[in-house]
Amino acid sequence: MPPKTLSIVIPVYNEAATVEQVVASVLDVPLDLEKEIILVDDCSTDGTRDKLAALEASPAVRVFYHEKNMGKGAALRTGFSAATGDVVLIQDADLEYDPREYPKLLEPILTGKADVVFGSRFAGGESHRVLYFWHFLGNRVLTQLSNMFTNMNLTDMEVCYKVFRREVLEAITIEENRFGFEPEITAKVAQLRCRVYEVGVSYAGRTYEEGKKIGWKDGLRALWCIVKYNTFRKNPRSTAT
Repeated sequence: MPPKTLSIVIPVYNEAATVEQVVASVLDVPLDLEKEIILVDDCSTDGTRDKLAALEASPAVRVFYHEKNMGKGAALRTGFSAATGDVVLIQDADLEYDPREYPKLLEPILTGKADVVFGSRFAGGESHRVLYFWHFLGNRVLTQLSNMFTNMNLTDMEVCYKVFRREVLEAITIEENRFGFEPEITAKVAQLRCRVYEVGVSYAGRTYEEGKKIGWKDGLRALWCIVKYNTFRKNPRSTAT
């Protein structure tokens, strides 16, 4: 049967300035799928929780709260376990990624071509803000190293926008608590031999002054995770979907 429902999982940490606008943008996207928005607050301390309490009034919104800061991967693990949609999409709580691009991200899954869709800030002709050279270079190095292990030809392994058929996530155990989630999920998707498509997306990146959180330590962890999840710790549920 074709998918009928979409779960949008949004990890949130200290995004009081943007989370309401992001949720409004998600709700405004015209789709034929019924939308379920799952926000997971990772112990924010900047007033984000007050904003989320107000958002819970919407019948399409569910909010979960971590009592200790655990990281993006942990927040996604909580969100995935609560998701009920036929398709699950990851959305950041800042304004770096535009929900109006959901239709093209969903198209390969809705037409039956794909099990998983990765966005890409480096494929296609979409706009992106010009920012840090070393972040760009680090991303390309991590993506290429990941590709060497997975034998996939992704251009942006670290991108936020990833979309999954529900059955794919049900076959995967997420272990990483922080940004190591990205190479981990990529390795485990490859091990499941999923049909993976990539779609170019725009990107309005933030500076550290504007709230960007990922740092060089996360890059080192990503290197280790590429080796770990492709070599030593393959997905225990790894079977073809």
